[in-house]
Amino acid sequence: MAAPISAHFVAAAHGTFQIERVTAVCGETLASAPALSVVPSLTPALEASAIWRLRGSTGHVRYVEQAEKVALARVTPPLGRSEAGCAVMIPIRKTDAWWELAQDERRAIVEAQSQHIAIGLRYLPAIARRLYHARELGEPFDFVTWFEFAPEHAPGFDELLALLRATTEWRYVDREVELRLRRA
Repeated sequence: MAAPISAHFVAAAHGTFQIERVTAVCGETLASAPALSVVPSLTPALEASAIWRLRGSTGHVRYVEQAEKVALARVTPPLGRSEAGCAVMIPIRKTDAWWELAQDERRAIVEAQSQHIAIGLRYLPAIARRLYHARELGEPFDFVTWFEFAPEHAPGFDELLALLRATTEWRYVDREVELRLRRA
């Protein structure tokens, strides 16, 4: 397993990405800000300028079987590709009912019922993605999902989101905010 990657998502007046739109899909939104940076650690200046910030860390891949893990690794592109001028950050919080389920019950919902992994595979490698876990860090969201893609793949990304949001899994989401971004 690769070493975990820590990230701070910092909304401020200036940043690596311009925030084009913030949409509260369900639950409370995040404060409006002009820009967002994703950094491995905070400097005092960046922390002082923050309108808000979230943290997350990658970890071992959860809810996947070996064949799915191999398939994902084969087609997952790296983040930061030059052609990927669009990004979307979606922090998500799931209900207490979700976390009360056993691991095998959550796996059944994620893939057997919702086909989350199978749906996602159809949009790779056009859309790069990374999942950051935040629940264990005491953050207000359980996950921060990060996506990057070229502008011509925006319709495919919208289709991917619509498919995922229509699944059984999304019945367990009680807070979701969508930030549409463009590389500055």
